Amino acid sequence: MMQAVGTAGLVYLAWIVGGVLSFLGALTYSELGAMKPDAGGEYVYLRDAYGPMTGFLYAWTTFLISKPGSIATIVTGMVRMLGGFAALAFLTKPIISAGWFVVTWGQIVAIGIVLFISTINYLGVKKAGEFQLFFTLLKIAIVFGVIILSFSAASGKWGNFSTEFSGARGGLVGFAVALLAALWAYDGWNNLNMVAGEIRNPGRNVPISLILGVGIVAGLYMLLNAAVQYVMPASAVAGAARPASDAVGIALGAGAASIFIGFMAFQMLATLNGTVMSGARVPFAAARDGSFVKTLATVHPRFHTPSTAIVFQAGIAIAFLLFAGNFQQLFSITLFAEWLFYMITSSTVFVFRHREPDAPRPYKTWGYPVVPAVFILASAVLLCYTFASNLKNSAAGSVIILAGIPVYLFFAWWNRRNGRTQVA
Repeated sequence: MMQAVGTAGLVYLAWIVGGVLSFLGALTYSELGAMKPDAGGEYVYLRDAYGPMTGFLYAWTTFLISKPGSIATIVTGMVRMLGGFAALAFLTKPIISAGWFVVTWGQIVAIGIVLFISTINYLGVKKAGEFQLFFTLLKIAIVFGVIILSFSAASGKWGNFSTEFSGARGGLVGFAVALLAALWAYDGWNNLNMVAGEIRNPGRNVPISLILGVGIVAGLYMLLNAAVQYVMPASAVAGAARPASDAVGIALGAGAASIFIGFMAFQMLATLNGTVMSGARVPFAAARDGSFVKTLATVHPRFHTPSTAIVFQAGIAIAFLLFAGNFQQLFSITLFAEWLFYMITSSTVFVFRHREPDAPRPYKTWGYPVVPAVFILASAVLLCYTFASNLKNSAAGSVIILAGIPVYLFFAWWNRRNGRTQVA
């Protein structure tokens, strides 16, 4: 973000704008999640508002791009962090090199992590939830640790906030890049809706969790960035591969920074686990409705999890790790697809208000209709920029999304031929 905009003020503006957009999205999703607390989240809202084809296209995109891409991106970032240890420098070395196809030790480790987290989710939602709680608490503890240590550093000074990085891209393009990075960091606020059918008292707990969750995360990000900026000038932040660990190194020494890198890498398991847990529920819901491969609707007889969907999701994520390229390419592929459906999903709140005015709504979006309208408009602007700045990846994502139309039509034909009902 500092490389993109060059000053602490603009970095914080990007965090604030990204936080506000995510908060507006959470307010809108709170009404939807409380009103329709079913497994599948966005799939259910799109299906009920715009018909089964739209719901299927979301499930198709989530199954093939959004969630596997997110899983691959997160675990790739985790391995990059681990590569900061001298003892793990071998992670960048190839073990297979056959022309364009190269597999490194880091990719093998990443695949192992995906299989490990997928196995936990396969064995039961309770185990996955306990795992999520532990690593989320670890993540929060690490963030507070960085904040406290950085602000207590003897070399820290408030003057760092007024420094600049002269090599920044700058302008609207630079700010858009910083904003995309902030939105990627905030991303995941919608995951709760996908497992709403497994949450106790969802009419109350989904809105509280979404709204408080986004607010707390935004606050922690602001404090963390302030702490880093307090001990490092803008040029140092821009040139650092891991600014937070560098800040700890300034406060406590290189040894402490190395330990911190390890903690930072492992706390990413919370993000990975949440993505795996939520993502598998979407193709499960579509298959349950008869719009997707029937086997994806399988519920494990012992563990009561969407076991087959979890296995397929892991397989696609591994394919991303092997063939989709580097961290930036994974990031670009995923972001466009996700925000496209955030925008479309948010519009369903208007459809339900018009079509079902008397339906039970345990929570109503604060600031309706302005809040969802602003979120939709901002999402549209963001999508236009994302598409234009990443034409190759965005076009590829669009082709995959549209390829879901003939697939849906095939399943609709197959169901009619075999006398099967399909949720409308």
